[in-house]
Amino acid sequence: MTDKATNPLDDLLAIMARLRDPEHGCPWDLQQDFASVAPYTIEEAHEVADAIERGDPDDLRDELGDLLFQVVFHAQLASEAGWFDFDDVAAAISAKMRRRHPHVFGDLRYASVEAQKQAWDAIKTAERVERGEAPDPSALAGISSGLPAWTRALKLQQRAAAVGFEWPAPEPILDKLAEEVAEVRAEFASDEFSQGVNHARLEDEIGDVLFVMVNLARRANVDFLRALRGANAKFERRFRRMEQLAAQQGRAFAEHDLVEQETLWRQAKADERD
Repeated sequence: MTDKATNPLDDLLAIMARLRDPEHGCPWDLQQDFASVAPYTIEEAHEVADAIERGDPDDLRDELGDLLFQVVFHAQLASEAGWFDFDDVAAAISAKMRRRHPHVFGDLRYASVEAQKQAWDAIKTAERVERGEAPDPSALAGISSGLPAWTRALKLQQRAAAVGFEWPAPEPILDKLAEEVAEVRAEFASDEFSQGVNHARLEDEIGDVLFVMVNLARRANVDFLRALRGANAKFERRFRRMEQLAAQQGRAFAEHDLVEQETLWRQAKADERD
């Protein structure tokens, strides 16, 4: 365990300030701005999720540190711009958590978890009004457009379902998925596709398929991103096995034609089952 007396957070803030020092800092860090750092922030959040998925506590500790560094980096940039600093960030989130949990930090009590969720949304609405934002009566109000697309799709669907806009069972969702896939097929079969002029329509139809897939995962209580990570891992595992099988035959994988590659794929799947 880290010696708490050394105050590692202060040490981290000092390191960040030194990295951005105009005279003695790191040239790479000095070149960065909010926009250039943002992709790394997203990447580190995904790596935290991956460490949790793999159940690796040592890696989780390191990835959480990387993510914390991203927060410190953004706070340093904001401090240099005269906007706010890390203490302001910490104070703001502390105040928000106290404000949004009156049942923990006050005397209020909720009858159920659902009642607490409704109160949470009401508090957020009041906060937006206090900031001077125009009231939005929609059930979809407050869902950030900056969320990852799949997360925003999930939240949109959850809000719609909360007011009754929901299929009663998974079967109609599967029917809708088949309908959307058929529309994608129709676009591929169209003359416009052969002429390369219907890309926007294809993008629209494929987007519909993905939106329905998120809905299907939600109804199945399956984490969409976790399922996709699992599919990625399975594909990589099988593809690497195909490469091994090809090497055992004395040829590079790319030297096999598509029929031969399909045979290797079936063998890789069979090896997994065995």
